[in-house]
Amino acid sequence: MLVIKNAKIYTVTNGVIEQGSVLVQDGKIAAIGADIDIPAEVKVYDAQGAIVTPGLIDAHTHVGGWEEGLGWEGNDINETSNPVTPHVSILDGINPADVGFADARQGGVTTVQTMPGSANLIGGLMLAMKTSGDIVDEMVIKYPTGMKAALGENPKRNYGNQGKAPATRMGSAALVREALLKAKQYNEKKERGDKDWKFDLKLENLAKVIRKEIPLRIHAHRADDILTAIRIGKEFDLDFTIEHCTEGHKVADVIVKNKISACVGPAVWQRAKVETRELSPATAGVIARAGGKVAIITDHNIVPQHYLRIATGLCIREGLPEEEALKAVTINAAEIIGVAGRVGSLEVGKDADLVVWSGDPFEPLTHCLLTVIDGNIVYQREEGR
Repeated sequence: MLVIKNAKIYTVTNGVIEQGSVLVQDGKIAAIGADIDIPAEVKVYDAQGAIVTPGLIDAHTHVGGWEEGLGWEGNDINETSNPVTPHVSILDGINPADVGFADARQGGVTTVQTMPGSANLIGGLMLAMKTSGDIVDEMVIKYPTGMKAALGENPKRNYGNQGKAPATRMGSAALVREALLKAKQYNEKKERGDKDWKFDLKLENLAKVIRKEIPLRIHAHRADDILTAIRIGKEFDLDFTIEHCTEGHKVADVIVKNKISACVGPAVWQRAKVETRELSPATAGVIARAGGKVAIITDHNIVPQHYLRIATGLCIREGLPEEEALKAVTINAAEIIGVAGRVGSLEVGKDADLVVWSGDPFEPLTHCLLTVIDGNIVYQREEGR
């Protein structure tokens, strides 16, 4: 058992407790409030007025699958043998020893959605996981949480340079439609019990998207690619999200009108290619103020995991309301990746994933003092460091 007392607690869903305590038992939040009963035999952490928030959630990362400090040896996020690979899974490409997980814990990030990369039009299955553990299967919260798709420069550069399709945005959209149509026909045959139906792992995984069991999470930076993603999503009646959404500020009204969640970022990055020329920390605020649901993402390891809070602070500076900013890396992210029943807010019965901060978590001078995952202290800042 653990109690964190004398803290300013941001519950996210039930307001702010100015001076309160959180009691943790058996990996869950057992009690929270300004006046709770604290058992006699319990480990006590006196926050001395520091801030407590839910553990931060990064809704779009490659941590574990694209390892830091390595080259091709640790890059296992793109199966570039074919532009359509729905049969692969990031679960088989994650190394829990990746230093990015330690960075995440030091930066107060307790849950991530790790996914395949964007070299392929259809990249494979993704998952949500905790950032502490030695065995990936035991770190997983939910699997799968979506199917990766990508539009824009990456697929057409990767395959066009090999003299293969897609070589253009037209070809990219056509191949995505073709794959979805095959999955739809496969699913219809399966449901009818047609005698010529045969199990196919690629189509079976993609049929999960057709049946709305999982969303299609579509990498799209430029406004025209965002609109193509929306067009395809509506044609096939899919649940889908826009990943990166770099020029989302240009089409915020369309995003909001269609009730599409936007995972925006990375905001702290160079303009590395043509489609990110208009990258700006203001984008998340434009979408949120228009009424859209936004999550802030790092795209780790484009941006190191522990800089999620810094990226969020920049978005606040450029117009994202502070309350929405906290939601963007807690409850919004949890809802988008489908794990809000367990994480994303401080509520009795939810996983005891929380962080103690020396000050405003989105200020650069603030330190993460303590990170707790499933009731276990997984990071504690050393005195004087």
